[in-house]
Amino acid sequence: MSGTRGWRAFGVAAACIGGGAVLGVLLAACGGAPASDRPEHALPADAPVVAFYGDSYTLGTGASSPERRWSSIIAAGRGWREFNPSVNGLGFVNNRSASLGGPAPDLVEAIVAHEPAPDLVFVTMGLNDNFSMPSRADEIRDAIDGDLARLSEGLPDARLVVVEPFWYTDERPESVEQIIGWVRSGAERVDAEWIGGASHWIEGHPEWMAADGLHPNDDGYAEMARRMDAELQAIGL
Repeated sequence: MSGTRGWRAFGVAAACIGGGAVLGVLLAACGGAPASDRPEHALPADAPVVAFYGDSYTLGTGASSPERRWSSIIAAGRGWREFNPSVNGLGFVNNRSASLGGPAPDLVEAIVAHEPAPDLVFVTMGLNDNFSMPSRADEIRDAIDGDLARLSEGLPDARLVVVEPFWYTDERPESVEQIIGWVRSGAERVDAEWIGGASHWIEGHPEWMAADGLHPNDDGYAEMARRMDAELQAIGL
């Protein structure tokens, strides 16, 4: 994707982390991301617990406040108790090591260990892994299968919803479709529900992007929530 904004993002991320060329943080914002979930004092004690496994597009980087990210909009509208430990720059292989800024414990393990156990788990991963293609293609395929198998086996009573990886520019390298295919195949192997089309949800709308040019703004997240809502209704959620 030479010459597109997608590859220029590397320079922005490198500047944010002091010049270190760490591919796994390509979509980390220089400013802080929303640090906490919305207050849930109004929810009943038996409200469904819903976990979100994702990167900056699920964390809500670029939104003016946490409640304006798509996950919190969806959770609020359905009365769900949101557990959203998503991390900037995270991928199936990218930014997974705590020594490189990744989460500790690993998010998959954090979700499996969460109490009370999640009733529903969203997987919205894969965007950042494009920046490790094609050199880590085999690792990415294996990691997709490994993460989905761990969630499925570790939370056998949870409903697992796997979302087509998001994308953020109108230009699309070949790796986007490759990774989408691997994620969809992995979802099928664990009998997860699949939501397609998400890589196109904010395509062609620069007005839906935050000032950093990498993440959605409030309007962009509102559109993502609208599209996600329609897809969830179609699968009975």
